[in-house]
Amino acid sequence: MATRFFNRLGQLGVALAIGGGVLNSALYNVEGGHRAVIFDRFRGVLPNVSGEGTHFIVPWFQRPIVFDIRSRPRNVPVTTGSKDLQNVNITIRILFRPLANTLPNMYKNLGIDYDERVLPSITNEVMKAVVAQYDASELITQRENVSHMIRQQLTERAASFGILLDDISITHLTFGHEFTHAVEMKQVAQQEAERARFVVEKAEQQKMAAVITAEGDARGAKLLASAFAEVGEGLIELRRLEAAEEIAQVLARSRNVAYLPNGQNVLMNLPNP
Repeated sequence: MATRFFNRLGQLGVALAIGGGVLNSALYNVEGGHRAVIFDRFRGVLPNVSGEGTHFIVPWFQRPIVFDIRSRPRNVPVTTGSKDLQNVNITIRILFRPLANTLPNMYKNLGIDYDERVLPSITNEVMKAVVAQYDASELITQRENVSHMIRQQLTERAASFGILLDDISITHLTFGHEFTHAVEMKQVAQQEAERARFVVEKAEQQKMAAVITAEGDARGAKLLASAFAEVGEGLIELRRLEAAEEIAQVLARSRNVAYLPNGQNVLMNLPNP
């Protein structure tokens, strides 16, 4: 009796273990920010998309494929030519994510690595088309317009594959060595031209100042001559008297100066020969 009981207990344990394994294989979890599509061995990829949580599948007959639908960054470098045939190196930073309702078709047509198959090719195509419409200098001065055009066209191209682009930005923009050297030389020439123009303007200002000063001196001399002509000898006599008065004041303050009456002989104290 005891042996038969233990045999049945062992069989029950095996059955429970097998049942638990089957039940465990019939469940799968979808984490937050993910979605899953089901591949069925008889019907192929099912059109339904499984959301977050725990779901049931038929073991061995069905298999879940989980996609990350959160935004992810990707840098795509592109080398292309501008309108004036200059080599341009541009790097685009893209934030992308798949549209959840397109995951079944995306898996059938592109696979789990859809970004590797789509983003580099469409980015190269759009970048070459947009950059070819601008000269090298315009790519710098009109960078905002270039970014807007790239964003618009690249978003439309990605949407046709079921990919949503949350952000597109130009992170790197350089030109060939020849063009860069030409730009540097142009900047140097412009600075030298500005310096030369400043020197010329300074010389012209100094010339104008000298002319104005000379004109002022000439006008002053002319006014003095006119005043002398109108007043006559009276002004000269007035200036002579003012000078004599100033000299007299200086002599009055000197101790070693003696005054004689007008007309007196300065030799009166000398003995006669």
